[in-house]
Amino acid sequence: MPIILAAENVVFQEKIHYPNLTIPEGKATFLQGPSGCGKSTLLHLFNATLPLTQGKILYRNQNIQHLDKIQLRREILLASQQLYLFSGSILENFRQYHQYRESVLPPTSELEHYLALCLVPFSLEQQIDKLSGGEKQRVFLAIALSLKPTILMLDEPTSALDAKTANQVMQNLKNHCLPKTTLIVISHDQALTQHYADHIVYLHKEGHNE
Repeated sequence: MPIILAAENVVFQEKIHYPNLTIPEGKATFLQGPSGCGKSTLLHLFNATLPLTQGKILYRNQNIQHLDKIQLRREILLASQQLYLFSGSILENFRQYHQYRESVLPPTSELEHYLALCLVPFSLEQQIDKLSGGEKQRVFLAIALSLKPTILMLDEPTSALDAKTANQVMQNLKNHCLPKTTLIVISHDQALTQHYADHIVYLHKEGHNE
C-alpha cells in the first residue's frame, strides 16, 4: 500500500530514539506505547512544530525540512489534547480557524454536517462557554474536519467521551475521512484501538519499538 509518511533514524533531543516507521496512506494508524515513550512528540515532529535532532521525516517521499512549514501544517493537521477554542459561538470558532488558515469557510450546511459527525447536538449559534469538556472536544474535532487536511493527527480524541460516544465518533471519523484523509491516532483505549486501527505502530519507552 502507498506510504504517505515515513520516519528514518529520528531522534528528538537525544532523549527519544524512534524506530524507523511508515504510515500507510488512506488508513487509520494508531500509535501505542507507555506514557513518556514519545507518541505526542512524534505527532509534532511529523508536521514540524518541533524540530528533529537527527534523522529525517518524509512526506510523500519528500524531506519535510525542505518543505514550506505553513503549507505542511495545513496538510498535516494536529488536533492536540489542548483545546484551542475562543469565547463566542461555535460558528465564530469555525470562522476564526478558517481566517487564521486563510481558507474559505464552508457553507452552513457543511459545518452542520461536521458537527453531526462529531455528535455535537447544538446549533452553530451555541456559545462555547456553555459546553462541557466532552462537548468542546467534539466541536474541536468538527473544526479540524472542516479544514480538510491530507493527514489528520488526533491526540487522545475521545479522552473526555464515554465509551458509546467514543465508538460512534471514531466510526464516523473513519467513514468520513478514509481513504481521502489519512488518520493518525493516539489512544489509550485498547478496545477502541483494536476495533478501529487499520495499522498499529508500537513504541517502547524512549521511543524504541517492539
